Amino acid sequence: MELGLFEMTAHPPERSMFDGAQWDLQMIRWADEYGYSEAWIGEHFFEPWEPCPAPDLLIAQALQETTRIRLGAGAHLLPCHHPMSLAYRVAFLDHLSQGRLNFGVGAAAGKAELKAFEMEAPNQNREKMEEALDIILAVWDPDKEVDFKGKYWNVARTDNPGSLHTSHIYPFQKPHPPLGIAGFSPKSPSLTVAGRRGFWPMSFFLNLDGLLMNWQSVEEGAAEAGRTPDRKQWRIVLPMLVADTDEEARDAALNGFYGRYYDQFFVPTMTELGAIPLFKNRPDMADSEVTAAYLADTNWFIGSPDTVARKLEKLHADTGGFGVVLQLAMDYSKDRSEAWRRSMQLLAEEVMPRLRHLN
Repeated sequence: MELGLFEMTAHPPERSMFDGAQWDLQMIRWADEYGYSEAWIGEHFFEPWEPCPAPDLLIAQALQETTRIRLGAGAHLLPCHHPMSLAYRVAFLDHLSQGRLNFGVGAAAGKAELKAFEMEAPNQNREKMEEALDIILAVWDPDKEVDFKGKYWNVARTDNPGSLHTSHIYPFQKPHPPLGIAGFSPKSPSLTVAGRRGFWPMSFFLNLDGLLMNWQSVEEGAAEAGRTPDRKQWRIVLPMLVADTDEEARDAALNGFYGRYYDQFFVPTMTELGAIPLFKNRPDMADSEVTAAYLADTNWFIGSPDTVARKLEKLHADTGGFGVVLQLAMDYSKDRSEAWRRSMQLLAEEVMPRLRHLN
């Protein structure tokens, strides 16, 4: 099992975008130092708690400040971009990375994004994501003539070999950077696409049943295409914080930004989406009982290295296995930054070595 970092990016809404980005870069530098294999940066347009509309700009800067870690958007919301423009931007960034770039994509599901980008018809965001994928992969193939007429975009690539004006930007990695698709809901259509196309599935941990349904979606998509999905490619995003003792970890989580983020943003957002029942361990629980303190006991992977290693090993067994665990990053830049740095170090140096036997 490998260890990675997932940045939403989550920040207090009063934090300046510059200060938030500096913390994001610091976490990536630590991840590179401690041997994390990869880091992913989210894309959001209308989330003051997750203010990053251009993860590729942050990736470009992080590439200059790291030496080994792989970096990727997690994920570009494909329906919100012109696919040919994004294809060339990502291909160019792949050259800047010299092969350290991953390419994460998603369908966009926030109500504000769906309205702003005119995707309020049922399933329109999923359709646009798949059409954009077809265009991007075609644009990246120098052997394919591109004259695409779709439902949402018409795209023609200019191929004039030897001319002063012709297509010439293709990915550094061949045939293209590794491609992951992020899914959130238990029965995620996006993860079905990942299975069908053979791309890396990326799940957000809501509960065990949700993860099992995520993998079922991957398997169903793979079966449609006659593929066998590889569990080593499955990435799972987990809220994780490690300290020397269970008590220290719980205190740092609940009295640090994890607690505030969940109580003031994540739980209200899940309630608004009608998804809060996913977090209840009793059907008679009131919505108001789902708090950061409750989730710390039932949903978060927090504690000493022994405790977190034990929880990860159990999750690995209960799900049937996965290849990469991604720590959900939080902004501790103004409060307990040393506790967060120590958490990353303990994860890499104390927790993960205890899981080397997992296959």
